[in-house]
Amino acid sequence: MIFDRYLFRQVGGAFVLIALTLSAIIMLTQSLRFLELVINSGASSAAFWVLSFLALPRLFEVIFPLALVMAVVFIYNRMSGDSEVTAMRAAGFSPLRLGRPSIVLSAGITLFLMVNTIWLAPASLNALHQLRQNIKTEFSTLLLREGVFNQLGDDLTVFVEKRSEGGVLEGLVIHDSRPELPAPVTIMARRGQLVATDTGQQVIVFDGSRQDINQETGALNRLDFSRYSVDFPENSAVSTRWREPEERRFSELLNPDEITLKDPRGAYKFIVEANRRVAGPILAMTLTMMALACLLMGPVDRRGQSLRVLTAACLTIAIQLAYMSILELANLHVWGIFMMYGVVLVPLILGFILLRYEEEVTRLWRHLRLRSIKAGTP
Repeated sequence: MIFDRYLFRQVGGAFVLIALTLSAIIMLTQSLRFLELVINSGASSAAFWVLSFLALPRLFEVIFPLALVMAVVFIYNRMSGDSEVTAMRAAGFSPLRLGRPSIVLSAGITLFLMVNTIWLAPASLNALHQLRQNIKTEFSTLLLREGVFNQLGDDLTVFVEKRSEGGVLEGLVIHDSRPELPAPVTIMARRGQLVATDTGQQVIVFDGSRQDINQETGALNRLDFSRYSVDFPENSAVSTRWREPEERRFSELLNPDEITLKDPRGAYKFIVEANRRVAGPILAMTLTMMALACLLMGPVDRRGQSLRVLTAACLTIAIQLAYMSILELANLHVWGIFMMYGVVLVPLILGFILLRYEEEVTRLWRHLRLRSIKAGTP
């Protein structure tokens, strides 16, 4: 129908604009976390943008429902001010019929959020953490600070007196106690240079000495050199990093590995995360339904709908806060999982009932109000 298409375009266009604006703002604030990492590590600007965009899918679950509610409130409030809602109600349109395009849009957004939380967001979050770890590992040797003992791994300590232009290191002391060496080694050199090789990072030192203790005789061995190279360790934690439940595929949450099953609390976190991915996207429909009930219930007030808009905003904030609080409780108690579904489904069903039976609800409200007035009359 023409009216449905018109209203769908209006709400959809406002939703896209608001969602893009919120995404840009939140992306800017979130990306500040990566700025220091990229600057200190010397990584390219492309790494900064990749990190920022990988963080976005995890935030869609918050951005899209809020953007949709803001779009619904803005469009219906404007239509009410232009008397379009009054005209459609006079033509026989019920509140549920007026809200149908927005409900259809919210259902589509809920479906997208389901796909996002089940597949896209975990994949992007895993890639984000993997890239951050790769940057830290690849450029960790470039973060050697002057005047302090820099710990590279558990068995390698590097002291740099001064860093000169061109990456030249002056006044080097390197203590290497890695288990593959026969004995711990201390290297002192006047200067050195970090270089990248096919196998990793390496420092080439000049004009120094290499000292170690003979394990059999206890004598000090000393070797003076004009040039010497030391391989820096690679961080194997990148490939073996344990992925959090938020980074796992939905199938992994339903079928955790044996290591996770051995830890009851770890297995329970998988259950909570799986239920969160199902319940969270429903908030888009829940908040939309409550906003429509606030704006379309009862007669249109020509003095404006400020109170209805304020009510819709307060309900949105209350439901969001309740959902986040119950999500925290769900991590502690199993009944929190049931409450998590309740906080998204109960308002959804209530909003549908209010829109579907608007006349009956209004009539009942007036009757109860009249009885209370009569009861208070002397």
